Amino acid sequence: MVNDSKQEMERIWAETCGSWENCTEDNIQSFLAQCLEKSIDPQYCMSWVEQHNNQIPNWSAVSKVSLDWVNEHTSTGSPINVHEHQ
Repeated sequence: MVNDSKQEMERIWAETCGSWENCTEDNIQSFLAQCLEKSIDPQYCMSWVEQHNNQIPNWSAVSKVSLDWVNEHTSTGSPINVHEHQ
């Protein structure tokens, strides 16, 4: 399962960013959104991207945008947001 998720994540990366050097604040959000749509934990995806941060220009800005995105779109570290209606 994890290997399939990793392959899917890498496919999404190729479509959204294309390369580490082409990773920007805009396409990192697209990458994370598509991972979430495919039920791949965005935090897992971000940790994978962080392993290559030395190859990403303007990493500090990309990192901040991605961290903000993950915090906004995940609930308590879970990729699934649960809204209870009472």
